[in-house]
Amino acid sequence: MTTYPQSPDAPAKPVEIVSRVVIRFAGDSGDGMQLTGERFTAETAGLGNDIATFPDFPAEIRAPAGTVPGVSAFQLQFADTKVLTPGDHPDVLVAMNPAALKSQLPITPRGATIVLNTDEFTRRNLAKVGYERDPRSDGTLESYQVHEVAITALTLGALEGSGLGKKDAERAKNMFALGLMSWLYNRPREGTLRFIDAKFAKKPLVAAANVKAFEAGWSFGETTETFAVSYEVAPAPMPKGVYRNITGNLALSYGLVAAAQKAGLPLFLGSYPITPASDILHTLAGLKRFGVRTFQAEDEIAGIGAALGASFGGSLGLTTTSGPGVALKTETIGLAVSLELPLIIVDVQRGGPSTGLPTKTEQADLFQAVLGRNGESPVPVVAPQSPADCFDAAMEAVRIAVTYRTPVFLLSDGYLANGSEPWLVPDAASLPTVDPAFTTELPEGGFLPYSRDPETLARPWAVPGTPGLEHRIGGLEKADGTGNISYDPANHDRMVRLRAAKVAGIARSIPPLAVDDPSGEADVLVLGWGSTYGPIAAAIADIRSRGGNVAQAHLRHLAPFPANTGEVLRAYRTVLIPEMNLGQLSLLIRGTFLVDAVGFNQVRGLPFTSAELVDAIEGLLGNGTTEGSA
Repeated sequence: MTTYPQSPDAPAKPVEIVSRVVIRFAGDSGDGMQLTGERFTAETAGLGNDIATFPDFPAEIRAPAGTVPGVSAFQLQFADTKVLTPGDHPDVLVAMNPAALKSQLPITPRGATIVLNTDEFTRRNLAKVGYERDPRSDGTLESYQVHEVAITALTLGALEGSGLGKKDAERAKNMFALGLMSWLYNRPREGTLRFIDAKFAKKPLVAAANVKAFEAGWSFGETTETFAVSYEVAPAPMPKGVYRNITGNLALSYGLVAAAQKAGLPLFLGSYPITPASDILHTLAGLKRFGVRTFQAEDEIAGIGAALGASFGGSLGLTTTSGPGVALKTETIGLAVSLELPLIIVDVQRGGPSTGLPTKTEQADLFQAVLGRNGESPVPVVAPQSPADCFDAAMEAVRIAVTYRTPVFLLSDGYLANGSEPWLVPDAASLPTVDPAFTTELPEGGFLPYSRDPETLARPWAVPGTPGLEHRIGGLEKADGTGNISYDPANHDRMVRLRAAKVAGIARSIPPLAVDDPSGEADVLVLGWGSTYGPIAAAIADIRSRGGNVAQAHLRHLAPFPANTGEVLRAYRTVLIPEMNLGQLSLLIRGTFLVDAVGFNQVRGLPFTSAELVDAIEGLLGNGTTEGSA
């Protein structure tokens, strides 16, 4: 840790250079913690740090104020090196009330810094969350670096004479906290001030109040004796290019639009709002200039029905939902399998079953995506591994859907959807194109709507109204070639096998499963999918830094698997599969490749921590330690 004085025109407090920091903002759901975290993240991204974030929303929409169920939190890790996760535990906790402290203290390690809004530590608020005594004075916090700041009172003092009532003025206390933390970590002010002016452009009194509160927090940090130093984190080395901070839902939306543009297809979204997928609907509704049409349907079934109809009409049909909505869409997905039309089904997974944990993350829809339909109805499944990767995964899903005339599942989850990281904005001209290859003229010998491309086994895609290419669609089994209704047993067997072979053949067009095994001599392979990538990679980096030898592979394509998957798995003594479910990929791997995979499974509504995975991996490496393993 390096210390140096600030420039002469700055306060005399020294600045300490640190490599990485994990900050967690926590308060009541009305305290603006998500906005605070997002603004701190935006300014941090602008400085060139690598970042990963974890917004942690309360599960109850209107939990009583000041209670533990109503706590909203936002955690981010930023560093001068590669960041893979939002951090296992916060180095700094900003707790706006006793409920925030009560709920977050169990994950805050001893020695961490805690900033408390002392104005909220009243007897009534303490009793509301079960504190019989004030934790500030009973020894509970003696092993932490505690900074008591009267955030509410200081905010009201700064806004005296602003023209706002007390209640409205109090709402700016999150800006005071943001100003204080921005000073503490030398984040720039200009971007946040511009953001405030833009956000409250129609409410100049509110805009001015939030600016004053932010500046008051900054000035408090500069002048108070509570904080002896501030900190600085240098930019992280990254490839040259234009970057922006992006969430998974936003990246996924942009990927879908980009893929539709490169395919020359209008994009149609038929959707019903559901957490945590609704942001995709909101984003795409604002992109009409790119040929996007959005339809907020009356229910999940209508949404996917409209999307499939749009595909029949020559658009790229898309529907977005979460697990409960997939259950309602299942019959139409089966219809899309039978019709053999492109359709993208985005499932942003959340905790289940049923309504479950709407604001929490999970990976438990894999079986539903791979197997959850009546009859033999295979569907390709693609899963992104990080928020930024949602863009590329969306483009890949569209490539498969259009090329092979099939519905495709795009499996994201709440952790990816709401989390964010820096994204290297690609050159649009370099993005791959997909030719929808519409049939536009009557072939010699007549039109057969269920004839097959010899390489992909895809059937023709003909837009209704094209002269001579009229054909019928529906859920009843089709006759091979003509597409007429057929109850012939031999034809049904053939059509089922053709559809299965078409999906299985996708494996020829996807990259082989890549393995990260620097020594080539590891005995243990950690196989992941989806959002477990970051925690797994962080855990493996930790183990390798201490001499451990372990390999990693990550699946983007879950149906079909890459062609070399079995070969990769059989090359290792032990295969460990961490999942936020009870072992769904493990069962698919064991059944498909007869590999005795070991599952590491949790369903807590939270992502894995890297420390948990380190313990699980080291347990397989022998004697609970990586020492001497090979």
